Amino acid sequence: MTGFWGWRRLELTVQIPDDLAGRMSESGGDLSRRALEALALEEFKGGHITKPELRRLLGFGNRYQLDEFLKAHDVCEDYTLQDLEQELEGLRRLGI
Repeated sequence: MTGFWGWRRLELTVQIPDDLAGRMSESGGDLSRRALEALALEEFKGGHITKPELRRLLGFGNRYQLDEFLKAHDVCEDYTLQDLEQELEGLRRLGI
């Protein structure tokens, strides 16, 4: 299937026994959406897709929605001592 921008899209079917699907649906939310989010999150955590790709895959309109999603799933970005030092140097240059 080809999307609006000409991207090809993969449609994936997952077979779940009815009794399990029923119980899983009882916990709330769209089961298809939850499956997509779980797969996308694992691919992101595994380094297979980037943050912009994750945002596009999940259809978030801005980075704040993605940040909220990641926070809700306890996913923290790597932030090194070097990152902190670069930010502090930038603030010093600004006189802050």
